[in-house]
Amino acid sequence: MKPGNARGLFLVCALGVASAAAAAWHEPGPGVVHGVSKGMKQCPMPPNVRAKMAQVEPGDELLLLLFALSQGRRSEG
Repeated sequence: MKPGNARGLFLVCALGVASAAAAAWHEPGPGVVHGVSKGMKQCPMPPNVRAKMAQVEPGDELLLLLFALSQGRRSEG
């Protein structure tokens, strides 16, 4: 096969693959999720999850973790 024919065939195949990829590309557009949940203005949750969620009070371990995370790594010099 001549080099010119091989280049042409490669170019046609490459354009075919690129056009197939462009045709298969699907990116959903921006949209607004609508949901009505008894007048609540937050994300709707299933009732079983809402029942499991109780008022969580921070314990000593959580406060210690938050303090450690807020300190970060400091330079030693």
